[in-house]
Amino acid sequence: MFDVVIIGGTVVDGTGAAGYPADVGVIGEEVHAIGDLARADARRVIGAAGMVVSPGFIDTHTHSEGALLVDPQHANGLRQGITTELLGIDGMSYAPLSSDNYRIYRRWLAGLLGEPPLDLDMSSVSAFRANYHRKVAINTAYLVPSGTVRLQVAGFHDTPLVGETLEEARRLVREGAEQGAVGFSTGSSYYPGPWSTTDELIELSKVVCEVGGVYMCEPRKANPGRAFGGGGVPEALEIARKTGVSIHFAHFRTSAQNAGRIAELMEEIDQAKAEGVDCTLDIYPYPAGSSIPISYLPSYAQEGGPDAIIQRLKDPAERGKIAHYLENEHYAPLDEVVFSYLPKNRHLEGMSLPEVSRRWGSSMGETLCGLLLDEDLQVGYVASPPESPGLWRQVSRDCLDLLARPDYMVCSDITPAGGMPHPRSYGAFPRFLGRLRREFGVLGLEQMVQRMTDRPARRFGLLKRGRIQKGYKADLVVFDPEHVIDTATYDDPKQFPIGIPFVLVNGQVAVDSERCTGVMAGQAVP
Repeated sequence: MFDVVIIGGTVVDGTGAAGYPADVGVIGEEVHAIGDLARADARRVIGAAGMVVSPGFIDTHTHSEGALLVDPQHANGLRQGITTELLGIDGMSYAPLSSDNYRIYRRWLAGLLGEPPLDLDMSSVSAFRANYHRKVAINTAYLVPSGTVRLQVAGFHDTPLVGETLEEARRLVREGAEQGAVGFSTGSSYYPGPWSTTDELIELSKVVCEVGGVYMCEPRKANPGRAFGGGGVPEALEIARKTGVSIHFAHFRTSAQNAGRIAELMEEIDQAKAEGVDCTLDIYPYPAGSSIPISYLPSYAQEGGPDAIIQRLKDPAERGKIAHYLENEHYAPLDEVVFSYLPKNRHLEGMSLPEVSRRWGSSMGETLCGLLLDEDLQVGYVASPPESPGLWRQVSRDCLDLLARPDYMVCSDITPAGGMPHPRSYGAFPRFLGRLRREFGVLGLEQMVQRMTDRPARRFGLLKRGRIQKGYKADLVVFDPEHVIDTATYDDPKQFPIGIPFVLVNGQVAVDSERCTGVMAGQAVP
């Protein structure tokens, strides 16, 4: 007897092959049969007439680790059809950290990751994974974050990793891989990571290459003087060339500033690929992102961590210097900041920094410093999208053209904290799968699904996932290909998609008729 049979649907198996009519039978955690199962005995039958049955979607870039520990149901991801999420992205997360360092980084990251319990064991990758295994609704995979490793071996200090500290960092990266991490990550400006040099990252990436992991890079922006080629793509490619490590670029896309210029965007990467660099990329379908303004404070102001930052913000002279830096020397345009998370000032969530500055009668830099101080650094923001519909449409078309390449896959970059999170936290996958696929016609359904399933599973070594195949894990999504669509918007982001009625995670029904069931079947993978 089957535990679940999905009957009457079109199977799109994740490989890119044409869909075909078939039923899917599940026993335990695995797909047991694919074919005509109309007469099979089953404890649960799900009708899928007129719908597609695909593998569960694999999200290669999320910041869900904090939210999952507070709300393990994770409806905003699960309702998108996401059954596996990668954590430890952009060089920042909770492991491997001692208890004291976990509390320090938990506080520094709170504007992005929220406030998970204080008493968790994050001392190793194994301990981190145990906090999620069979305790949350989705599967989780982990990359060892560079900033986290740096914090553990050198504290929240701008000091080079050499000698014993470098060897300890190398040991933690290797140990993380041995305990199940699928790779290593760096970020653009998330301290203490940006205190690294290119040479330091080369040494750590040598270990990643030796253990067969993937180096996921959000190209550097902070401290470009410490980086080969001034940071960004040149530094990342130099690391790959010098070590032979497989590299993956995070959410790499055009923006309002370079919309339509894909060849220019990809020139350096394509040249490196022609030289033999093993490179992949991912993308989410929106023209603007989201982050935490604490990461934009100058490098010297980060020294010593959260307590020291607060003391500097309390000092009028120091706060004035930081405000001046933000207004005149920093790379983030403050006029695009829209506050998504202000737990002590929720009435300001959804308001822009320029608007709050006008109300307060202060400069944008001073206003941002004041809010960071008042919120104990726990501030998140969303960048406002382009005002021009034409620019937005061009970026959307660029996203599809990039996704049509053989080296791209889909991500959401979920940032769920606050009352006004980025709409990607609720709508990224259905936006690609429905709205943009139907509007632009660049990718067929089977190719779109492959970018969401088999391609990331193969890249990150997620065993027996990403395909509908006998013996594979029964992570499955049932969706309506003609009507699936995102409904989350920048001004109303906490809206679930339409047209994804059923999701199974490891053989258990996690979404039933567009309602989460409360089943916590997620596993720490691979």
